[in-house]
Amino acid sequence: MSVSRRVALVAAIAAPVLIRAVPGTAAGPDAAAVEQAVDALTQALLAADGPALDALVLDGLSYGHSSGQVQDKTAFVETLTSKRSAFPSITLSDRSVSVVGDDAVARHVFTGEVVSGGKTAPVHIGVMQVWHRDHGRWRLLARQAFKI
Repeated sequence: MSVSRRVALVAAIAAPVLIRAVPGTAAGPDAAAVEQAVDALTQALLAADGPALDALVLDGLSYGHSSGQVQDKTAFVETLTSKRSAFPSITLSDRSVSVVGDDAVARHVFTGEVVSGGKTAPVHIGVMQVWHRDHGRWRLLARQAFKI
């Protein structure tokens, strides 16, 4: 195989991977459905909506905060619904989604405010979420935030 044919072959193989890896993109109906689930979770966080949070996350949830704290589903939902922590504002940017079968990885930058213990603090963190297709709907399995 000539060099030019090898380059063309490599480019043809790599193009779909490179296109999918571009931040802020989601390709196909599965990725769009994951984006919708991310948005629904954001709205449930803002509203501290217990039933919506319960429906959007799996029982085996591992929810990691940028502080290093990790919560299970019960602690995650209870912290929000009890109003011990609240989010008056959330903006997601630099979004990307990658779907592999019944699993998906969503990444974004989370900017907003959190009210905890009566004090308001700004939030600007990176987030990686792992979503799993559960009986036809996307539900959060794991989330890890990290300091930028």
